[in-house]
Amino acid sequence: MFLRNPFTKALFDARRSLLGWALAVTAVGSMYAAFWPSVQSPEMQQALAAYPKGVLEAFNYDDLTSAAGYLGSSVYGLLVPLLIVVFSVGAGTRAIAGDEEAGTLDLLLAHPVGRVRLAVQRYAALLVALAVIVTLLCLAMLALRGPAQFDGVTAGELAAITLQLLLFGGFFGALAFAVGAATGRKGLTLGISAGVAVLAYLANGVIPQVDGLAWAREVSPFHWYLGGDPLVNGVQLAGPLLLIATTSALLATGTWALTRRDVAT
Repeated sequence: MFLRNPFTKALFDARRSLLGWALAVTAVGSMYAAFWPSVQSPEMQQALAAYPKGVLEAFNYDDLTSAAGYLGSSVYGLLVPLLIVVFSVGAGTRAIAGDEEAGTLDLLLAHPVGRVRLAVQRYAALLVALAVIVTLLCLAMLALRGPAQFDGVTAGELAAITLQLLLFGGFFGALAFAVGAATGRKGLTLGISAGVAVLAYLANGVIPQVDGLAWAREVSPFHWYLGGDPLVNGVQLAGPLLLIATTSALLATGTWALTRRDVAT
C-alpha cells in the first residue's frame, strides 16, 4: 500500500537523491556562512569596496557589512537559491514528463489513480522534499550562529527566509511540473524552466541597472523571495503571496492540461 500511493512512492524513490541534495545544500550554505568572520576584516571590506556597485548588485551582494546582509547575499541570495532552482526544476520535470518519456506514466494511470490525484500528490511530494532541504539548512544556520559570529540574526528571521526559500523553490517546481504535464517532453520542460530561471535572475539583479527597466525586478520570483529583507524584517507578505498565487496557478494549469490530453505510451 505504501508504494501504491503516488505521494509516498515519489518520496521513497527519491530518498537517496533527497539525502544527497539536503547534505549538499546544507554543506554549501554552512561553508559560506562560516566565512563571515573573515569578511568582517578591514582588508576584506576594503577589497569589496573596490568592486563596482553594479557587479555587487548583479550577484545580490548589496550589503556585506552586517551579518544579516552577508547571509542574505552570500548564502540565501546566490548559490543556495540557484541550487534550490536546480533541484525543484529537476523534481518538477520528473513528476510527469520524466515518467511519460520513460513509458511508465500510462502504466501508473492504469491503476485506480486519477490524473488529478496523481498530479497533486506528486507535487506534494516535491514540496515535502524541498521542506526537508531548507529545514536542514535552517538548522545548520542556527547551529552556526555562535561559532560563525552571526548570533544577532534571530531564529525568527532565519525561519522567515526559510519559509520564503521554500515558496521560491515551490514556484520553480510548479513551473516545471506545469510544462511537463502540458507537453510530456522532458527536454522541453527543462529548457523552458531553465530559461525562465535565468531571465528571473537577470530581472532581479542585472536588467534593473538599465535606465527605465527598474520595473523588471518587480516581476522576478527572485525579488518576490528576497524582497523586503526577510533576514532583517521577517516575513514580508507581498512576495510570499505572489509566489503562492503564481504557484497555485501553475499547478492548476498543469493539472488541467494533464487531464485534457492523451498520455504517450
